[in-house]
Amino acid sequence: MAFEEMDVDTIWMDGEFVDWDEAQTHVLTHSLHYGTGVFEGARCYDTEDGPALFRWEEHLDRLFESAKVLDHDIDHTHEEITDATLRLIREQGLESCYIRPLVYYGYNSLGVSPEDCPTKTMVACWPWGAYLGEDAIENGVDVMVSTWRKHASSQIPTNVKATGPYINSMLAGEEARRNGYVEAIVLNKEGKVAEGPGENIFMVNDGEIYTTGLSESILDGITRDTVIELARDLGYTVHDEAAIGRGQLYTADELFFTGTAAEVTPIRSVDDTEIGNGGRGPVTEEIQQRFFDLVDGKLDGYDEWFLPVETE
Repeated sequence: MAFEEMDVDTIWMDGEFVDWDEAQTHVLTHSLHYGTGVFEGARCYDTEDGPALFRWEEHLDRLFESAKVLDHDIDHTHEEITDATLRLIREQGLESCYIRPLVYYGYNSLGVSPEDCPTKTMVACWPWGAYLGEDAIENGVDVMVSTWRKHASSQIPTNVKATGPYINSMLAGEEARRNGYVEAIVLNKEGKVAEGPGENIFMVNDGEIYTTGLSESILDGITRDTVIELARDLGYTVHDEAAIGRGQLYTADELFFTGTAAEVTPIRSVDDTEIGNGGRGPVTEEIQQRFFDLVDGKLDGYDEWFLPVETE
């Protein structure tokens, strides 16, 4: 859905609430030219107890950690950004939405060094459904292994959610879509499986679950961590530091993506090779149901992962 079709009208920028159409920056903004911004993607879910931000503190912590690596000095506290986000959701009448905080170097000079460029901060919220399509949640997606490789952490820190490196994700994803697939899988420089362009990847074999480890050039996904914990609580053995070869994808019993946007999305084929039964496998379905029960507020024991919006 295009932004102009959405009923949203406000963005928070540097401590001020501004009209959506007036949320602008200069064309010589440093981060526009050099990709020196950091960002997060979080969700607010309409739970049984009302709208609530899911794992917001973890997302906010990662935003500040990413900013530290790029030498950003954020002028706003966790509390200020949280209060602004809650107010955006309340005042725009959003019950469930996607949340995008962004920290970036603004306008002042245009050398590669951001010296003397101010750090700017913004938050926007808008409705966003299933990232890879509503049908994908039940029936899965067809993917291809991209010819583009994931950069190594010795080149660009893969634990940092920075704007510039996402050109790698864009290239891989668009290559897949041009070739008739929904999404891509990206290998690392050693030729092992890394992740999707905007998702972590899980493999199921013989009832056990495997996901690529942090040493495989992946982002330490918050939904990845959520699914690992949910799966273990269900009694599954989860290998969370796995090294997965490309060939293992084709012979897996099940594969699925996880991510804030993708949530839990089954993979039904890789490079036109059917995975398992060619649809959503039983382990994926159980974990997926558990995840959606969680974010709907139907599970006990996970209250610390939710921050109520508390609509006034």
